[in-house]
Amino acid sequence: MIRNDTPASRIFDVFNVCFLLCFAALTVVPFIYIIGTSFATQAEISARPFFLIPRTFQLESYKYILSSKTLPRALWVSVWTTLLGTFVSMLLTLTFAYPLAKKHLVGRNPMLILITFTMVFSGGMIPTYLNVRNLGLLNTYWSMILPGAIGTWNLIVVKNFFQALPLELEESAKIDGASDLTVFMRIVLPLSAAVVATFSLFYAVGYWSAFRPALFYIPSKPERWPLQLILRNIVMLSAGRIDDANFDPSLVLPPTESIRNAVIVFATVPILIVYPFLQKHFTKGVMIGAIKG
Repeated sequence: MIRNDTPASRIFDVFNVCFLLCFAALTVVPFIYIIGTSFATQAEISARPFFLIPRTFQLESYKYILSSKTLPRALWVSVWTTLLGTFVSMLLTLTFAYPLAKKHLVGRNPMLILITFTMVFSGGMIPTYLNVRNLGLLNTYWSMILPGAIGTWNLIVVKNFFQALPLELEESAKIDGASDLTVFMRIVLPLSAAVVATFSLFYAVGYWSAFRPALFYIPSKPERWPLQLILRNIVMLSAGRIDDANFDPSLVLPPTESIRNAVIVFATVPILIVYPFLQKHFTKGVMIGAIKG
């Protein structure tokens, strides 16, 4: 490809780089501000309406929120539900998408119509709650996993990816005596590493960030609340306290804003650690399933 190195193209490149840098700053600066205020003192927060790096660092906010068992317990709940939910969602999505990719499947078209229908219409909050209650899932971890276990858009993209795989691979394996399950486990899944990694992260971020299922379906079991619901309660209450938390009385109460931002950092950093390991699969995994099939 020959580069059109003209004055106009160079001006466009400079403008494009500046625009992207400004856009990146708009997304990064707020998080840096939250991190900075989580380490700041009350005097600095009151004196400086906006700053990125505090003049005086303090760890009292983190010591305070970690002095109670509530946040570590909620972190464990979030980690557990995220891992289990991602596994269940990927298991159901992959095993549902693979048969749908076969055009000879009986009833395939009606099932695709019903699946697509759910992208536009849903039962709503109250019918979903009634289903969860009637299934006996209230106040259980499964209530945060099963109601949204399969994402319709994710299912369709994965189905398109499976449908685009060469049929010759499966046919040759079946000639050698492989069953459908063996073909799926030994041939299809190894070729789908990018898609599996991409949508595993999509599901993981969704489970990690969700607080509404716990808010609706686990009202009387605070010990089973995930970290995001604790964070939501802190922000909504606009106070530096956490329900049912017993903090170390010997610690000095840090600034309220510093406590809130420390909890935000505490709730955000774990999922950010996962991104670098799976980011390389994003474009490849999504684009293959989105444009083929």
